[in-house]
Amino acid sequence: MIKTVDEKNIDIAASIHSESWQESHKSFCSPDFVEKHTQEHQKEYLLEKMKNGTVVYMLFDEVSKKDVGIVSVTENLIEDLYILPSEQNKGYGTTLLRFACGKCTAAPTLWILENNSNAARLYRREGFSETGRRNQIDKGLDEIEFIKK
Repeated sequence: MIKTVDEKNIDIAASIHSESWQESHKSFCSPDFVEKHTQEHQKEYLLEKMKNGTVVYMLFDEVSKKDVGIVSVTENLIEDLYILPSEQNKGYGTTLLRFACGKCTAAPTLWILENNSNAARLYRREGFSETGRRNQIDKGLDEIEFIKK
């Protein structure tokens, strides 16, 4: 079941975001930078996005009876697709991505770090392709844009 994140469940969404973000960035970010992405930090981040019109969704798994992932959608931009590390490779990312695509107002787009080969594989499998647009995040690390046509 996919539900909208609001003030009642924002703490759960922030916890998923924090744990997943820290795990996915620990191999290439400094430990100090990773540690700053606490549940409280991610809660503030998500609340700010929601205040500015982004809708955040959370996936509840009926079998395990727990929330396992989040995704956000702003018009046709999909962001913040995070699945708990213990719950990855079980189809939850695909479920949330397909749901998010259905919420987009035009061709869905998203940005990923160029070193995120697992995400790139998922997005390509779901019909996304690189647009050629890039944003430099840090020296030697770019974000690349994908679009689903």
